Amino acid sequence: MNNSNPTSAPTPTQPILFSSQGEFTRQLLQCFSRAQTRLQLIDPNFSQWGFDHSETFQALRYFLLASRKNRLQILYHKGNYLERECLRFMPLLSNFSHAIECRVIPRNLSHLTDSFCLADNDQHIVRRYHCDHFRGEAAFDMPDATQVSAKRFADIWLESDIGLQGSRTGL
Repeated sequence: MNNSNPTSAPTPTQPILFSSQGEFTRQLLQCFSRAQTRLQLIDPNFSQWGFDHSETFQALRYFLLASRKNRLQILYHKGNYLERECLRFMPLLSNFSHAIECRVIPRNLSHLTDSFCLADNDQHIVRRYHCDHFRGEAAFDMPDATQVSAKRFADIWLESDIGLQGSRTGL
């Protein structure tokens, strides 16, 4: 006989574990689609994020078009990949220069291997445990799961330098 109470509260949501590039991409797109105001991304170079894939490009573009208040903050060690290999990203950066800010992580922090996406005041996160591997987790509507990464992002952001820009006018 089952003695469980059907009216008891559901168990807390658990993070979704992933271990492949396809699963990482699916969770990342899910995070982008849930974002309502802010996306914060960090990775050494974003070469595994699919910024030049149509689906990723469209998800970021849709997020930026949804509201003039939406913001995309990007932290990286090297922007070469974004600048040279992501033919869709650079026009996106130019077209939404008011909403996208890219920054370079300082050299004294070059040992960092962070790779994660935070969305909406730290409600959602997709995090790879190490930038060289696809093992990680996604947590949606779980602010407790984002606190450490959100603090880490904020601290690194404060120490970072201006990176890629959509406008090169110098104004």
